[in-house]
Amino acid sequence: MAISRGLRCCQRIFSWIPVAIIASVVLWSYYAYVFELCFFTIDSTLEKLTYILVFHVCFVMFCWTYWKAIFTPPSTPAKKFHLSYNDKERYEMEERPDVQKQILIDIAKKLPVFTRAQSGAIRFCDRCQLIKPDRCHHCSVCETCVLKMDHHCPWVNNCVGFSNYKYFLLFLSYSMLYCIFISATVFQYFLQFWVGDLPNSHAKFHVLFLLFVALMFFVSLMFLFGYHCWLVAKNRSTLEAFSAPVFQNGPDRNGFNVGFHRNLLQVFGEEKRLWFFPVFTSQGDGHYFPLRTMCESRNPLLANDGRWGEDYGSDEDSTEGEVEHDPSITIDIES
Repeated sequence: MAISRGLRCCQRIFSWIPVAIIASVVLWSYYAYVFELCFFTIDSTLEKLTYILVFHVCFVMFCWTYWKAIFTPPSTPAKKFHLSYNDKERYEMEERPDVQKQILIDIAKKLPVFTRAQSGAIRFCDRCQLIKPDRCHHCSVCETCVLKMDHHCPWVNNCVGFSNYKYFLLFLSYSMLYCIFISATVFQYFLQFWVGDLPNSHAKFHVLFLLFVALMFFVSLMFLFGYHCWLVAKNRSTLEAFSAPVFQNGPDRNGFNVGFHRNLLQVFGEEKRLWFFPVFTSQGDGHYFPLRTMCESRNPLLANDGRWGEDYGSDEDSTEGEVEHDPSITIDIES
């Protein structure tokens, strides 16, 4: 037990190494740009002040979005999705598989659950003891189920999901802007140092290396940001891009795709003036997402749509009335 706790403690410490690397590079870039370039290399006062002002705007937005991506806790399923004490006791004490299946079916009837496991069964997490909401997955690193989980990112040491996906996208975009601005403004002084128009000094190494680092990070971020822009346009998570969500009619990668505009609003919200700031504006609560077609919305698990509709609110894509239970449904316990 003590060894296990020690290993977990070491894992938590080592998980901050990628964040420490990014923070170190950014702090060095701040020193190199503001002091070595602007104060010690640039002679024009107007150019110096302009560069410092714009640089600090980019720097503040980068740090703000990075902070939010790191320290925003992942959203977890509401209490309604957890097995109650009585249900959990009944489920664990019951030895007959058919009765265990029925217990989970009865619970699922009260919840807005439309997706299933790959086997077509109810998605149940035996670690968290809950029925997974749509697009929810268990993160083995965070040791919890995360709403609309996209992936666990080591560079922010956090799960990217419903609560911080907007912050992650803004972090990528402002990181690219930060790199582009540094590259564009440093390039002319890079050439002057390279051809010898500027004298050799301690600023030369910082200016030369600053351009290489900015371009290197920009190229890598460009591909990652482009990929996530495509995911937003299709309303998919990284996990759903690799493994399509399963509905009543089978797997469908476009099951949550409700059109580019509505897909964009789900992530950034309707307040366009807040799109570019790391404040939470995403639509919904992470437990339910509109589906592409009414056909995919007709889930046989929802035998009492009105019961969960009172708690979660009505939605134009929700089904109406009761749906008969399909006895062929099986229950699969997945982590």
